[in-house]
Amino acid sequence: MKPYSYQRAEDVDGAVAALVEQPNAKFLAGGTNLVDLMKLGVEEPDALVDVRRLTSDHVEDLDDGGLRIGAAVPNSVLAADRKIRTRYPALSQALLAGASGQLRNLATTGGNLLQRTRCVYWQDVTTPCNKREPGSGCSAIEGHNKNHAILGASEHCVATHPSDMAVAMYALDAFVVVHGPDGERRFPIEELHRLPGDEPQRDTTLEHGELITAVDLPPLDLAANSKYRKVRERASYAFALVSVAAALDVEDGVVRDVRIALGGVAHKPWRATKAEEALRGEPANEANFHAAADIELEDAQPLRDNAFKIPLARNIIARTLLDLSEER
Repeated sequence: MKPYSYQRAEDVDGAVAALVEQPNAKFLAGGTNLVDLMKLGVEEPDALVDVRRLTSDHVEDLDDGGLRIGAAVPNSVLAADRKIRTRYPALSQALLAGASGQLRNLATTGGNLLQRTRCVYWQDVTTPCNKREPGSGCSAIEGHNKNHAILGASEHCVATHPSDMAVAMYALDAFVVVHGPDGERRFPIEELHRLPGDEPQRDTTLEHGELITAVDLPPLDLAANSKYRKVRERASYAFALVSVAAALDVEDGVVRDVRIALGGVAHKPWRATKAEEALRGEPANEANFHAAADIELEDAQPLRDNAFKIPLARNIIARTLLDLSEER
């Protein structure tokens, strides 16, 4: 066992300062991901700074008609919130598709966004992994890669992002609020996660010491007609092979607006902007939904064991959009 120190900060500024002073320190909220990785020897922080009680655990109305989700809101509470279920149903569905009831009770909104990408080789400290040890190689490229990326990967890493919640938030145009050494900043959620490139050890764009304090959902009218669909190898407690979060606005049989995001296909939740652009102004029918999915997936580069993800993603995009078009 590697020893580490534990401290409970008094406020957000104190937590940020504590991390800045300790280069190998980590924030601890629910701990459902970090503690597991510490047990495996993948994460070895010198210090943990407990922030569970420092940020809001409520969902609040914003002046613009949107919602602010405190970073400490448990996944189970967020999934059950009436405003989320009625105005952003894809988010509630995504949360309920993740993990187990016990983990959802403990996992937080901020922590869920910061889950490390999942790969059996990254979690096995006896194997080469550029994410764990930059420059050592990527075992998954020639190894067991059924669950790995088909979009946005690099020669250095082909791991995928595991969060269901984050996929829905990408489709809902969410914003992330963080507090760091230079104060507070707010930015689109698509700027939070990053593709591996030649620095696969960096999952996000956050600087050391920056703490997620909230997530804002804008007043997006089409979000009320949204859905999350997840395909996995077993009915519960499994990461997505492919998932889709979509919101659709159809008027007189024509797509007026649409949002689509994919999970299980890249190092970060994948916003399907090409498919969205192809659909706006077009008839809302199954043929166009399939065609838009094909446009989004034309740059996919599958590995030996995961070429099935391309037709799978194509079909669940079309099926989800078709369901939404029929429900309006």
